[in-house]
Amino acid sequence: MPIRTPPVTRALLIANILVFLLQMVLHDSQPPYPLTIPFALWPLGPSPYSDVVGFEPWQLVTYAFLHGGMQHILFNMLALWMFGGPIEDVLGSKPFATYYFTSVIGAALTQLAVLHFFPSGYYPTVGASGGVFGLLLAYGLMFPRAQILLYFAIPIPARVFVLLYGILELVLGVTGSQAGVAHFAHLGGLVFGYILLQYWRGRLPWKPRRRLML
Repeated sequence: MPIRTPPVTRALLIANILVFLLQMVLHDSQPPYPLTIPFALWPLGPSPYSDVVGFEPWQLVTYAFLHGGMQHILFNMLALWMFGGPIEDVLGSKPFATYYFTSVIGAALTQLAVLHFFPSGYYPTVGASGGVFGLLLAYGLMFPRAQILLYFAIPIPARVFVLLYGILELVLGVTGSQAGVAHFAHLGGLVFGYILLQYWRGRLPWKPRRRLML
């Protein structure tokens, strides 16, 4: 675990916590949902509710700073702190920010696509999990033999943890056995993060100006 928290990781932690505190102060879990309605990620298409405008482009980013409760934000911030610091140290602050928000936006686009082609209700998506899953993927690739404590007790290599977690998310998403969790958004964060890393490594048809040695 990182002892020193690099600047972008630290800024993301502070921003998420401040927004969550604002959610609590404004009672965002109750009508009229002053932050959720304008800033959560809403499905494409017209809203069936008169008080909900629906999807707006900025929601591709803003949804990742809202959370649905104390447990939700604690899990995401713990993961952001654990994995964000080492990855930012490897990538550098600017590429790290690019990577994180690519995962966030990729998760949002995946969630929008799934809800569009397989509609299951008109509800918002919130949380930093898409970005966190992108970080988890990067950690598994950069530190494959690092030990992650499963359930805070069972050590497991990072690359195995990422593989198992990805399979679990796919199964839960396809079966719909865990309602209220955006499993395909999590997978979107993983996939978009992987694509960006492969691009930086020069392994895609489109070559980067500066190849990163990852």
